[in-house]
Amino acid sequence: MDSLVPVLKSHPGKSVLVVSLIFKVIHRLLQRLPVPKVVKQDDWKSWKWKNLSVSMVHSLLTGSWALTCVLVWPETLNNIHSYHTPLSYLLVCVSTGYFVHDAADIILTGHARQSWEFLIHHVLVISCFLYALYTQLYVAGAVIALFVEVNSVTLHLRLLLKLASAQSSSLFRINKLVNISTYLSFRLGTQFYLTWYIINNYTWLDRGLYFLAAMIAMNIMILTYFFRLLRADFFPRSRSSVRPNETHNNNSKKFPCD
Repeated sequence: MDSLVPVLKSHPGKSVLVVSLIFKVIHRLLQRLPVPKVVKQDDWKSWKWKNLSVSMVHSLLTGSWALTCVLVWPETLNNIHSYHTPLSYLLVCVSTGYFVHDAADIILTGHARQSWEFLIHHVLVISCFLYALYTQLYVAGAVIALFVEVNSVTLHLRLLLKLASAQSSSLFRINKLVNISTYLSFRLGTQFYLTWYIINNYTWLDRGLYFLAAMIAMNIMILTYFFRLLRADFFPRSRSSVRPNETHNNNSKKFPCD
């Protein structure tokens, strides 16, 4: 680890590209796993399943990694501007590589139009993470931001179960409750903590106004998704109030909010 991180710090851009290629390999390997028949029969669902499977790997890895970094080095929470460890720097590098891979997958497979909200999110994350990697500032902030990946595990599981038409299963009902709990604690809680930190310190923080603007944009997106999630899982509209073509679009083409 001690010998690897200096190499990453010397070539952060190349390191991110290498990691993105590793996620590409993971993407190929996951395609060998069995897929539900209902997913195979639809091209959109098939791509979506593969994309979410890679996202699940990233979330499981980085979510637990970020929590470990904070538990072992509590100073991460108090000094998001300049504190970091070799392990936390490597974490940010790995996560940045994933987001580059995912953005490329969305664009190159022709799904950018349906997933434009995700692309905006990815651009914001990649720009902030790359700044952290090149300047070695805000690495701790990026680690804390990755707490949201704990919620992404249950969020991705929810979407995978919906793709498999398993909304009536006990697993879906249990995950629905766990998902809303982790959304409140790990996603909204994390975003609001980082926003509070930047608001209280932006006058002396490097690029403070940029990061404040980025956080506000992210908060708007995350709150929007939260209300969509509540409506979809706890206050669904009756089928009679939804037009047939709208139902088709919601089930097959909406990515970040279905």
